[in-house]
Amino acid sequence: MNLEDCLGSVRDLALEIFVVDSGSTDNTLAIASRFGAKIFSHPFESHSRQWDWALRNLPIRGEWVLGLDADQRLTPELAGEMRSIGGEAYREVDGIYLNRRQIFRGKWIRFGGYYPKYLLKLFRPAAVFTDENDLVDHHFHVRGTVAKLKHDILEANLKEDDLSFWIEKHSRYAKRLALEEFRRRRGERPDMIRASLAGNPDERTLQIKRMWGHMPLYLRPFLYFFYRYFLRLGFLDGKQGAIFHFMHAFWYRLLIDIHLDDMLGAAKTGEQK
Repeated sequence: MNLEDCLGSVRDLALEIFVVDSGSTDNTLAIASRFGAKIFSHPFESHSRQWDWALRNLPIRGEWVLGLDADQRLTPELAGEMRSIGGEAYREVDGIYLNRRQIFRGKWIRFGGYYPKYLLKLFRPAAVFTDENDLVDHHFHVRGTVAKLKHDILEANLKEDDLSFWIEKHSRYAKRLALEEFRRRRGERPDMIRASLAGNPDERTLQIKRMWGHMPLYLRPFLYFFYRYFLRLGFLDGKQGAIFHFMHAFWYRLLIDIHLDDMLGAAKTGEQK
């Protein structure tokens, strides 16, 4: 449902397009072929490991790689801006952050701290690395100089128009994210980048995650909603924004806390035995 818009947004920009498929049974491969993509197959374990496999095994020839999920696409303005990359200004740059515009059920989630949101999506293949400990979201990292572009990348999963799909997906994600936080609390999940509020967008996000981890379970979802919906003006996103912020706080974040509480309780019981 998403792939055609994704590939269509890069068809006139890319030197080559790769699609890594993990056994899809829908029309994905036919759509990829229609856009001239080179298709590779690899079993899915996690987003991070799938990207790591792709970056190590695909016969990439380009100087830059744009790493997109199927529900992401470039705006025409961003595609035009990307054509200007090169020359002396980018000689020492290894990675470039793009500004994500989150679309939920047809609505741009502009408030609540969701915009601007910078993701490192464009990078030199020899300089990038991923963190296999990321069990939900994957992140691209580079150790060299980074830059930002000013135009937007759209993230709009059309499957989420059916809220039951969103609920099922985030139910899976909640367990994984709880396990990730559980491992971080026990020192079993080393971070591959530094945490710093003064650093790049990913370093700031990691520092906020660490601060979040010290907050009391079950209180956190209420604080999250108050921060997103009131302090960061999420109520200005209207009806769909209210659904989005409410579901993230009082369903997704609450579910994470429940799973994490169960894991911590089980670990404490095991240690006492």
